[in-house]
Amino acid sequence: MKNNAVRTFALMLLVSLLIGCSHYTVNEQNRKFDSLSGYRFDTLSPGPKNSDSLFVCLMFSGGGTRAAALSYGIMDALRKKVIRVNGRETRLLDEVDCISSVSGGSFTAAYYGLFREQLFDDFRTKFLERDIEGALFDSLFNPYNWARLASSYFGRIDLAAELYDSDIFDAANFEQLQKNGRPFVMLNATNLGADRRFDFTQDYFDALGSRLDNYPVARAVAASSAFPYLLTPISLKNYPLAQGYTAPWWYKNALTPKNWITDRFNAAKNLSVYLDKENSYIHLMDGGLSDNIGARAILDAFDRGFIRTRINQGTIKQLVLIVVNARTQSEDQLSRHEVPPGLLTVSEKTATIAMDNYSYDSVSKLREALYARVQVQKDDKAYAAALTKYCPQAPKPISFAADIDPYVIEINFEAVNQIPGENQRYYLDMPTSFKLNEEQVGKLLNIGPKLMQATPQYECLIKVLDAEAAGLPRPEVCPQGAGIFN
Repeated sequence: MKNNAVRTFALMLLVSLLIGCSHYTVNEQNRKFDSLSGYRFDTLSPGPKNSDSLFVCLMFSGGGTRAAALSYGIMDALRKKVIRVNGRETRLLDEVDCISSVSGGSFTAAYYGLFREQLFDDFRTKFLERDIEGALFDSLFNPYNWARLASSYFGRIDLAAELYDSDIFDAANFEQLQKNGRPFVMLNATNLGADRRFDFTQDYFDALGSRLDNYPVARAVAASSAFPYLLTPISLKNYPLAQGYTAPWWYKNALTPKNWITDRFNAAKNLSVYLDKENSYIHLMDGGLSDNIGARAILDAFDRGFIRTRINQGTIKQLVLIVVNARTQSEDQLSRHEVPPGLLTVSEKTATIAMDNYSYDSVSKLREALYARVQVQKDDKAYAAALTKYCPQAPKPISFAADIDPYVIEINFEAVNQIPGENQRYYLDMPTSFKLNEEQVGKLLNIGPKLMQATPQYECLIKVLDAEAAGLPRPEVCPQGAGIFN
């Protein structure tokens, strides 16, 4: 009897200790600001086979394992495609400079960023064909974790992050991503307090007064893929600003009333959330809530970030943006019934309709921004030619450092019917989950490269690169701008 009492007391003591000690991983404070260090694009080595003249960025959408598998298939296709750039043979994959990812796509992006060619050796068995949902449920029903989950500072997302850290990402942190160099991997989440996108990059962590280098990559991926209701938020501490911190150049005067309708104003509003130190904590969930395609980070880089810098320097010749959109769409059954849909159906539609439309608008905005650049380039040439012809003594206009030849290549299931023998509904009806069977994974890996090769924008890119490598004129069927709208 006495022994039972002792064991009961010991068990109660252990449970109380577990509850008291259970706390999410807290990001570390940064004491001194250094704009030339940390995980940001300009600190990354391009690698021996990477050139800025062909600048390639990938966008991986959300969509669970379905998105991760489709992204993997595109990566594999880029690995197998050999091209010549500046007289040197390389793979198209070696020219990838940045990856912006959301939710399921973040698993593929982070794994490649950390382990590179190992992606093609073990990612399929380690993640794509594994029942991740089952593993998460097993951890939830482990009695050891019940006491931990009773803590207000430890949630289901922390169990998920531990699983990802131990079983997928080998306890890697952002310092390893930085050491590996390009591509620059931008893992996107959503700040629930501000209703805005959050990137796991040092630029964002600078505003938090925090270090990113020793933060676990698995926690960033967990935040990016923390689906509401099923998982809880990932939380970060917002510290006082590091000594010597200076806001980005574009932030100054951006919040003046006259700028309120501009993208710059919106970006400054986002940054101001973290500069306001009354916002002591940041709570993050699925990146798809604010941008399910990963395009907004690329738009920001084109508007005022590292892409814009290289365009202004004249180093980028071809700017290639590849959008891997794993969006699905169940067949419309609602319109065939008189009875209105129920609460669960309405809730699902409410969450996905806005997300899908926003994704469409994001890609459209990418295309329009790049096409506007092409048109301005053409107009400048026409203006300069007219001046030379009719007013040769007039001062010459200031021209761009170099013209860019842009491409927006979107891979999505809407184009499946272009592939012989494929059924579009098979892919559009595929579930959004972290559990797919081997057949589903295999079909996703096969369809991705076929969809990419069938896009006219990709065809034009390869034709232009092949012509340049052979010293031939640009193909007439692929003028500048054909890589955007063709």
